[in-house]
Amino acid sequence: MTTVRWGVNLPLPAQALAAQRRTVEALPDLGFTDVWTGEGGGIDAFTPLAAAAAWQPRLRLGTGVVPVFTRGPGILAQTAATLARLTETEVLLGVGASVPAHTTALNGGTHDRPLTRVRDTVRFLKRALRGEPVGEDYATLSAPGFSLGFTPPRPPKVLVGALRPRMLGVAYGDGDGAVLNLLTADDVPKVIAAGRAEGRVDGVGGRPLPERETVVKLFVCPTRDVAYARGAGRGFLGWILNQKPYHAFHEWLGRGELLKESYEAYLAGDRVGASAALPDGLVDALWLHGEPAALRERIAAFLRPGVTTLLLYVAPTPELYARPDALTGLLAELRG
Repeated sequence: MTTVRWGVNLPLPAQALAAQRRTVEALPDLGFTDVWTGEGGGIDAFTPLAAAAAWQPRLRLGTGVVPVFTRGPGILAQTAATLARLTETEVLLGVGASVPAHTTALNGGTHDRPLTRVRDTVRFLKRALRGEPVGEDYATLSAPGFSLGFTPPRPPKVLVGALRPRMLGVAYGDGDGAVLNLLTADDVPKVIAAGRAEGRVDGVGGRPLPERETVVKLFVCPTRDVAYARGAGRGFLGWILNQKPYHAFHEWLGRGELLKESYEAYLAGDRVGASAALPDGLVDALWLHGEPAALRERIAAFLRPGVTTLLLYVAPTPELYARPDALTGLLAELRG
């Protein structure tokens, strides 16, 4: 049976990034094996991981995820390979299409042919990170002169932030696995099964199932204040669930009617109304909140077959703002 790893997302809540060293150093003793970052607005993905590697080299480093449209494939390969020289364990380079609001509105790039661009980038990275020269053109990118120049002691794995079957097929078929988020515990088996089938790694006919990572990112708001938690959750979910890729994802999961009122409000330019129209039950399922003991049970529900890592994004709460020094103890309680 595969041992499930536990990670936390950086930056941690209610603390300045430079002040998080002591918490990061303590993570292995708290039962955490990984630190991860994402990238959209706010901080970049790689600077906090470089700091974490210097503070605590026993931690795996992961990006969940970096958009393929905002950095060239060569820079992605160089950065991941350099991180691999800083840590004693693994680097997991999670890439994805992201959403136009991140790639175009914030970074001024195009958002064309996302599925093909992600597949091309993954195939490029898999070769480059093995130290092989990459001397071919792909449909959406070309870097025929690129060579990493060295082979990392442990080549980083390449994961894909994936939602629906075709992108999940890239994750499990071309890549080393998937980063999943914004789904319920009951959604997990359907999503993994779709990825394995689309990527043709389902073990049918007696074929061995290749080793694949499945990282599930959970948004956790550890507070007794239900109104605060739901307000914070609606602020985030009312935007992200109405971005085209996530709306299509939840339609595929069967929630089209449940989200119809929110989606129509968002398309009409009513951001407040879009958030308000989200059902409480869905907010509670995607933005986990409550006391640590109750949250541990809800987190444990995501330990489904095929899941290799649970990644906790811990949201700031009134309790943490009042006592930032309580974070280490809170993480210990959430891990159990």
